Amino acid sequence: MNSVRLVVAVLLLVAIVTACSSEAPPPAGQLTPRAELTTTAPAPTTPASTTPAERGELRFRMIGRFEQPVALAVREGDDRMYVAEQTGRLRTDDGKTVIDLSGEVSGGNEQGLLGVAFHPSGRWVYLDWTDAQGRTHVTEWAYDGSKATGRRDVLTQDQPFPNHNGGQLAFGPDGYLYIALGDGGGAGDPQGSGQDLGTLLGKVLRIDPRGGRPYKVPEDNPFVGKEGAKTEIWAYGLRNPWRFTFDRDTGDLWIGDVGQNAWEEVDYQPAGSEGGENYGWNLREGDKPFRGGKGRELVDPMIVYPLGEGGNCSVIAGYVYRGEKIPWLRGQFMYGDFCAGWIKAAPVDELDKAAEVGNVEQLSSFGQGHDGELYALSLRGQLYRIEPA
Repeated sequence: MNSVRLVVAVLLLVAIVTACSSEAPPPAGQLTPRAELTTTAPAPTTPASTTPAERGELRFRMIGRFEQPVALAVREGDDRMYVAEQTGRLRTDDGKTVIDLSGEVSGGNEQGLLGVAFHPSGRWVYLDWTDAQGRTHVTEWAYDGSKATGRRDVLTQDQPFPNHNGGQLAFGPDGYLYIALGDGGGAGDPQGSGQDLGTLLGKVLRIDPRGGRPYKVPEDNPFVGKEGAKTEIWAYGLRNPWRFTFDRDTGDLWIGDVGQNAWEEVDYQPAGSEGGENYGWNLREGDKPFRGGKGRELVDPMIVYPLGEGGNCSVIAGYVYRGEKIPWLRGQFMYGDFCAGWIKAAPVDELDKAAEVGNVEQLSSFGQGHDGELYALSLRGQLYRIEPA
C-alpha cells in the first residue's frame, strides 16, 4: 500500500472506531499502552476444562493481504475464509471476489462495507454496508460457494450523521441474525438514540432474516408487545458497538463499545439472557456518569480502560479462545485497541489478569475459523493467523 492510500485507510477506520472528541486522536500505531484494566461487574464463568495453563507466547503470522479489511467470516462446508474490505468487496482468502459493492458504498468517514455473516446453513450471505447517501443496508444474497445471486435488502436504516454506524453482523447460537447499529453519530448522542427504544440506533438487533419478508421478529424478543418500542431490539444503550462476538462454547455475548472522550468498554451478556439489557449510553460512558446522566438497572461493563492513555483510541472486541493449538490460551477473551495496536488476553473469570500478548498496527477486527483458531486483521491490509510461538 503506497503512502497516500495508507493515509486514506487510517483516516477511514479512525473515523469509524474512534471517539467523537474535541481532541484529535493520537497517531495510529505509534504507542503501546500499559494501561491498568478495571472490571465493574461479576466475571462470567468458564468451563473447568478451559482453565488456562501457564502463559506462553504467541506469533502473528501474515497469511494474506487485502484492501482495508474490516471483517472476517467462515461458511459451513467451506474451507475458505471470507474477508470484507471497507472499500466494498467481499473476497475469499484465495483471491476470489464474491460480491463487489465498490461502486455503491459511501467512501467517507465511518462508511463503506462494514460487516459480513453467513447463515448457519451456508446458503445465504449477509453484508452490512452504507450507500452513497449514508443509509445502512443489511443485504442478503443466495450463495452456492461460487456465485452470489438473488440480492435483496433485509433491513435498512437512515443515518442522521456519517458516523457511529456499528456494522457487525453475526448469527447467534439460536440461529438468529444479530446486527449492531451505533447511535447515529454526533458527539454525545445528540438525538438520544442510545436510550430511545423508538429507534434502532444505538442497539443490538435480533431478527430472523429467512422467516418472512423482509424478515421476522422472534416472538421472544424483549420488547415485543411494548408500546412505542422497536421489536427488533435485543439490547440497547450502546454508542458504537463496532465488534461483538459469541463464545462458541458457552453462547455468551461480548460487545466492544467505542467510547466518547474518556473510556473504552467491553460489555457482556450471558448465554440464556432474555435480552433487554441497557448498557448505559448516553447516561454513562464506561462505568462513569456521562454529563451528569443517571439511570436505573444499567448493566456494568466488564472491561473499562482509559481513552487516550498510551495512544488508546478504540476498543476492538475479539473472541474467547476455544481452539486446540494454544492450550494456555483456552478460555481467555482477546481484545485490542485500534490506535495503540496492543492485543490482550484475559481469563473470562479473572478479567483483571489481562496481559498483552501481541501488537497489530491498525488492528481493525478479529476472526474465528471453523476450528476455533483466531485471526487478526489490520486496516493496512494484513490478515494474521494467531499461532503459538
